[in-house]
Amino acid sequence: MNTNASTGDYRTQQTLETFSFLPPLTQQEIYEQISYMLSMGLTPAIEHESPARATDYYWTMWKLPFFGEQDLSTVVSELEACHRTYPDHHVRLIGYDNYTQSQGVCFVVYRGKAAW
Repeated sequence: MNTNASTGDYRTQQTLETFSFLPPLTQQEIYEQISYMLSMGLTPAIEHESPARATDYYWTMWKLPFFGEQDLSTVVSELEACHRTYPDHHVRLIGYDNYTQSQGVCFVVYRGKAAW
């Protein structure tokens, strides 16, 4: 069995969302994902949870969703504020699609400290 060292073993690795199968995103790649989400008209929302409860269905929301937000720096500053407040938690960004009433984007921006 040949596994790629950069992605790890997907069968035993605990993952959080689709991007967890990839190497960690750089800061620039995160900004590009947020810009894409905003350009698509999705509503940003931030959630956080301790690593021990990360597989639960519901995470705690950080403030209300940012309805109508179009400024990248506002979303980034809120992500950073959530991470500063909960440094040991996972912090993820969700982009809600108002038309389909579903999540259009969802990925973990900051990973909490966990003994995986």
